[in-house]
Amino acid sequence: MTKERRSRAAVMACTMLAVLGSVLVASDLEAGSVAADNGLEVLRGAHVMHVYRAHHQQGGTLLSYHGGLIQTAPMVYLVYWGSQWSSDPSGQVAVQKSFFQGVGSSFWNDSVTQYCEGVSTGTTQCGSAGTHVGNQPAVLAGVWFDNTNAAPTHPTQSQIAAEAVKAATHFGITANIQFVVNTASGNNSKGFGSQYCAYHSSASSTLGEVAYTYMPYITDAGASCGADFNGLGAKAGITIVGGHEFAESETDPYPNTGWVDGSGAENGDKCAWIVTGSQGAAADITLSTGSFPVQSLWSNGFNSGTGGCVLSSP
Repeated sequence: MTKERRSRAAVMACTMLAVLGSVLVASDLEAGSVAADNGLEVLRGAHVMHVYRAHHQQGGTLLSYHGGLIQTAPMVYLVYWGSQWSSDPSGQVAVQKSFFQGVGSSFWNDSVTQYCEGVSTGTTQCGSAGTHVGNQPAVLAGVWFDNTNAAPTHPTQSQIAAEAVKAATHFGITANIQFVVNTASGNNSKGFGSQYCAYHSSASSTLGEVAYTYMPYITDAGASCGADFNGLGAKAGITIVGGHEFAESETDPYPNTGWVDGSGAENGDKCAWIVTGSQGAAADITLSTGSFPVQSLWSNGFNSGTGGCVLSSP
């Protein structure tokens, strides 16, 4: 990381300490969801993907640049936390690995490359200015099973952040990195499946600011987090939710400092849970590693610059 980027990251870290985010309980949690945790946790500086049928923000104003960092060469490290990963009933590990091995340089992810850093705050169209989000192949940079000991039964945000920092120390890198902290089936944080499906945030470390995603065991929440959404299969939520957080972390790795709209929505939020028959409906895409369900992503450049949800770059 350059001196300039380190300085800006430090500013972002200070900003994040002042941000207090909370998430609301959805009143219509899908009946019959398995092991979805119904408690309420206040999340600090986190940006959540709400459960299906909860309030989410489609359409509206364009995303604008808020002066912070984006990921110019994004990479993903998958972290499977806890000895509870001796069981993986839905095969989430294999699905995630295949998805992230193939998503780099895909047409689906190409829409993020229109967003940039190093331009004026409030910019909505980068054109050729600034340094743009990358979409290079080989996004999956590493996998770590931190499974010597059990993870907490229902880990808190601070515990998840600490695990992300531990992963950064393990791999020895933070710049342009997303650490995806996964918890095993039945081992999810309170609020999963009722408040949210996943979230991303950041944490301070001696190596620099650590961008991380918390990824619960998605199929535990059933239809609330994507099972059979748009008829895409029981495991659809794994990559719908995972792709949502991945794309948002590319464009806004330290929440609310990158590319968000006037209401605080990121490129994934604005296109979440769109049903078949509407522009940007969630659908299967084909990658080099297989076919995967994904949601669309917001593109400022779509529809002659008025914006919209797209499954591939306009």
